[in-house]
Amino acid sequence: MIDPLAVRPPCSVMLAKPLGSTVPAGDYLYEPKWDGFRCVVFRGADSVVLQSRSEEDIAYAFPEVVAAAQALAPGTVLDGELAVLNHGRVDFGMLQQRLRPRSEAGGNIDRLAAEWPASFIAFDLIGLPGRDVRPLPVHERRELLSSVSLPADFHLTPATTDTALARRWFAEVIGAGLDGLIAKPLNGIYQPGVRALGKVKPLHTADVVVAAWRPHKSPGAAGRAEVGSLVLGVYDGQGRLHHVGSASSFSAKARAELTDELAPLALPGGPHPWIDAPAGVRVPDTPNRWKRGADRDLVLLRPERVAEVKFDGMADNRFRHVARLLRWRPDRTPESCGFDQFPQPEPLAVDEVLRW
Repeated sequence: MIDPLAVRPPCSVMLAKPLGSTVPAGDYLYEPKWDGFRCVVFRGADSVVLQSRSEEDIAYAFPEVVAAAQALAPGTVLDGELAVLNHGRVDFGMLQQRLRPRSEAGGNIDRLAAEWPASFIAFDLIGLPGRDVRPLPVHERRELLSSVSLPADFHLTPATTDTALARRWFAEVIGAGLDGLIAKPLNGIYQPGVRALGKVKPLHTADVVVAAWRPHKSPGAAGRAEVGSLVLGVYDGQGRLHHVGSASSFSAKARAELTDELAPLALPGGPHPWIDAPAGVRVPDTPNRWKRGADRDLVLLRPERVAEVKFDGMADNRFRHVARLLRWRPDRTPESCGFDQFPQPEPLAVDEVLRW
């Protein structure tokens, strides 16, 4: 049988660079930025490959997506995002649980596929039967993508060239668990491995408790363990300290200074709010979107220092991505750092976003 794929796996995906927190005007195609797993779907003559951003085939973990993709015309190659839709919102935490080891292919994978099925959201077209469309500009690829017959549980992401409408979308998408907007230059071709797209994300600040730190992978002077990331928390209405994320990206000089500054607060053996924490309190060893196992390298601190950090959004009451330290807040007490300072977007159903 003749291979219908003009673009074969592995295929590097086109990437995005930050454009700040304001939707830019200009000749762009604007799309919602989905918070899931990047995925390229290759529909071969008699097989389906689901390629991750790291160019691994993750088809084994999403059998329901593979089954749906069989309805695509052989030779179709779609770029998009895998997402789990839970009660009208994108649930990244549940999606992360779907990516199980291959050894579980006969058990947990099938069970999770039935309980928490993933959807594929297409936002670009790489190939048609016998044709590589990457050299075409964005607006032509979008037109071709719109003509592709998508199977059940495959969705076409909304898109617009109207800057005013895109700015309205930007104000609303967070309520559906999305991550911001993507801005694609209208005349841009598909450039594998190149940050040729723009991403626009909201930026917020919050005051948080510095409750622990994790060592950097590179020791400091004389082999000393130094701060690699600060582990952050806030209090709930019952006075319980919850882990909400981390702040990192420190220079070597800053790592050494932070290690010295936080040394007097170290608690080698406790007591600490996260030691034997009651049920319902999120602590750093809770499996999350970045780490599946226990956090055994934590240096616990007396929860006395408050810092102001910058972050781009929340998911499940934790920072969506790693935060950035802005400054210390000696004027704030740890107990004053609560969940009430975080943005509370108006809820928006994903189905409504997909109808835009």
